[in-house]
This record gives sequence, structure tokens and C-alpha cells, in this order.
Amino acid sequence: MFERPAFKTLVLGVGNKLMSDEGVGVHVIERLSAGYGIPKEIQLLDGGTLGMDLLYYLEGIENLLLVDAVETHKEPGTIIRLEDEEVPAFLAMKISPHQIGVPDMLAAARFKDLYPKRLVLWGIQPELMEIGLELSPLIESKMDQLVSNMVEQLKAWGHAVTP
Repeated sequence: MFERPAFKTLVLGVGNKLMSDEGVGVHVIERLSAGYGIPKEIQLLDGGTLGMDLLYYLEGIENLLLVDAVETHKEPGTIIRLEDEEVPAFLAMKISPHQIGVPDMLAAARFKDLYPKRLVLWGIQPELMEIGLELSPLIESKMDQLVSNMVEQLKAWGHAVTP
């Protein structure tokens, strides 16, 4: 039978790459994968719009680092960081069109005793939410900062992430 490798940290990018800035989380995961040496205890995951189907990946996870486009009613390109209990409550406000599954997944994780010890969300206020494969120029200009924020969080959790 297939045995899943043991990961300490899950880095999860969610979003729909077919909807311009809505796919920013997936773009961040791709940049992390291409530009950094990721230790074997970290799993990078393009979660797309899977929602509850992501519950499987939380098994054995201590740290969950999420990245996504979020509706904060702030200026496009505004980057936010939320931690632990702030995350599910904030996501419950439907800050992203596909997010209805992520709060449900986190609630189910708590119920099944799979909830991570540490949870951080890095989000960005999108500019464009329309059909298109490319990020808006504004959000594209913030990608390096988002990726850097993710790397710094992983380092703060004790991971040796290298360019």
C-alpha cells in the first residue's frame, strides 16, 4: 500500500488560475518551487479550488502556511497576514470566491483532530477577478514580496529554505 511521506509543514496555495488575480496563491507556490530549495519536511501544494478535499493533506502537519487572494475591501495589492484563530474567522467572511471550502476544511480538521499547531495566511487584495491566465501588473509586481514573506515565515518556523 502507498505510504504518504511525513511532512512537518504544508505550504498551500489556493485559487483559480483561470480567473487572473484569483490564482495568485497557485502562482506563489510555483515560484517557491522553481526558485527555492525546499527541505523534505515541507510539502508545497497547489490546492487550486479543492476545499474539503485538502483535508487529507493536513494529516500529521504541525504548520500550515496558506497564500491566497483575499477580499479585504482595501486597495488592490494590499498584503495582509493573519495567524491562527484569525484565519478561519476571516475566511468565513467569504474573502475569496472559492474560500467556502477552506473554512469548512479547517473546521473539519479541528473536528477530526487534524488542525495544525500553527496557521498563517498571507493574502493579497486582488485587482482583477475576470477570466484570464495572467496576473494583473499590480499583483505581479507584488509577487516577490509575497514569496519573500512566505520564505521568512518558513524560516521563522525553523526551516532551512534557500534560494
